[in-house]
Amino acid sequence: MQIVSSPKETADQNHQQKDSMIGPEVDPVQQTNRNIHHHEEQAEAHNNYNRRDPLEILEHVKVDDSLQCPKSTIKKAFTDSSDNELSISKEELKKIEKQLRLVFVEFYQKLLHLKDYSFMNLSAFSKIMKTYEKRTSRAASTVYMKVVDNSYLGSSDEVNFLLEKVESTFIRNFTRSNHKKGRKLLRQKAKTEKQSITFITGFFSGCFVALLVATIFRITSQQFIKKKGTSYMENIFPLYSLFGYITLHMLVYAANTYYWKRYRVNYPFLFGVRAGTELDYREIFLLTSGHAVVALLCFLINLQIEMNSRSQQYKTVTEIVPLILVVLVLLITFCPLNIIYRSSRFFFIRCLFRCICAPVFKVRLADFFLADQLTSQVQAFKSVELYICYYGLGEDSRRQKKCQTHGIYNIQYFIVGIIPYWFRLAQCMRQFYEEGDINRAFNSLNYLSTITAMVFRTAFELKKGRSWKVLALVTSALAVLQNTYWDIVKDWGLLQRLSKNPYLRDKLILPHRSIYFIAMVVDIALRISWMQLVFEMNWSPLRKVTMITVTSCLEIVRRGIWNFFRLENEHLNNVGNYRAFKSVPHPFSYYDEEKDKNE
Repeated sequence: MQIVSSPKETADQNHQQKDSMIGPEVDPVQQTNRNIHHHEEQAEAHNNYNRRDPLEILEHVKVDDSLQCPKSTIKKAFTDSSDNELSISKEELKKIEKQLRLVFVEFYQKLLHLKDYSFMNLSAFSKIMKTYEKRTSRAASTVYMKVVDNSYLGSSDEVNFLLEKVESTFIRNFTRSNHKKGRKLLRQKAKTEKQSITFITGFFSGCFVALLVATIFRITSQQFIKKKGTSYMENIFPLYSLFGYITLHMLVYAANTYYWKRYRVNYPFLFGVRAGTELDYREIFLLTSGHAVVALLCFLINLQIEMNSRSQQYKTVTEIVPLILVVLVLLITFCPLNIIYRSSRFFFIRCLFRCICAPVFKVRLADFFLADQLTSQVQAFKSVELYICYYGLGEDSRRQKKCQTHGIYNIQYFIVGIIPYWFRLAQCMRQFYEEGDINRAFNSLNYLSTITAMVFRTAFELKKGRSWKVLALVTSALAVLQNTYWDIVKDWGLLQRLSKNPYLRDKLILPHRSIYFIAMVVDIALRISWMQLVFEMNWSPLRKVTMITVTSCLEIVRRGIWNFFRLENEHLNNVGNYRAFKSVPHPFSYYDEEKDKNE
């Protein structure tokens, strides 16, 4: 016989089950006494620490000499770190002050995040209890929230105390008691979007489309073809292609920043950019469209003068237009005035300098990320070499042909092609020296194989011959296989067979898994397209220039795809390891000789 419980008994049983799931009752008075006792112990510990003699502490302090610059690297190699004494020069004092400023700002930001974390947890408790009351019709919120409010999480004022102390110390020592300036430096505000940027970008984009259409009509016109247009394009187009590569790469990077922001990839933190100074996709697209308009306008002026017989007297002047454009770009890039995003320009210059001096500088993510971008701009490096040769010979026509007949040019042609890969090879060697990670050594072998392939491919391009072609094919195929594997498995973290998402990885940002498989296929296809230059048949000079340009553009597009998934993987690794702040090196370190002897 089945016994049916009354509704009242059923409700009581449900309440008992839910109470057992919540846990045992907590006495608020007892919990409060524990918190008070804990606060008293912490206060006593702080007082004991503050009573220490400053001179005694100073005896155990030494300047932290980390391997971050050439001077410290050389010094570390020839001196013993245990003999480092507290002797500070004026230059070191300025550097220490700058580091301490960064330490205070980062510590203050960590405290703010900790305060927000505490507030979010208290809000979560409140919402959970409200939901519980609504579903069970029991007034339990008051009792449990009293326990939460009296707990260490709800009653501790230590974070607020530290915030006030850090703020007062920072304002007193770094801003000369200027409270407004100090709070502005500590409480970094989010960047606001300006509508004027969108308007100017749209204006430049319209100008670019109009100039592009006009340029295409000029090039395809019969009048231009009759006037030795092919010879003109063979000589002048490689000069202007430099700006095309830069424009395309900036456009791809603007798309990267758009999707990073859309899918909440914290790229400013990953690059180590100071908050509020990073460029978003609107600002990058503004620079891209402006750069494209100026370059295309100069190219169109060159075409117009070349086609117009009445303006031949200005031909010598117009031939230096590409050089003037290069000088203009360099002047804007290195301009010390606070215009055109100076902080971002100087950040780029610092990263570029660290790439050039790769073996002697500590490698950061922004450094090797930029070096990877440069490996996709090999043809741009060769265009720079062509500028040097083109304007250094002094002839009036077909200077490119003259350049290819010079032995020095051919030697430089070998070297220029491998410079970007040398940057990454040196960075991998430095990382292996510091970290001892064997993956860094394997990655350096990838770039070494690419350098070998570039040498044989350049030799085949200059000398021809069946043997050079075979060597170029074999080394190029080997480099493509190694780099494709490293792109997908190591850099992107994909092709994990036992992951939650088969042949991908456990955590994904994009909503559709098919995008990852498409990206892998596209990466492989674009890697293979790099080899087609080795298979060149009897191409005409103009067709050869066109194929080189198309292949270089495809490589830049492939690099843009690589950029997104590389930073996505890095971001997920940071989230998985709970890394939300950058590690700021401290100028001083504390050591205890007695403790070291015991250990």
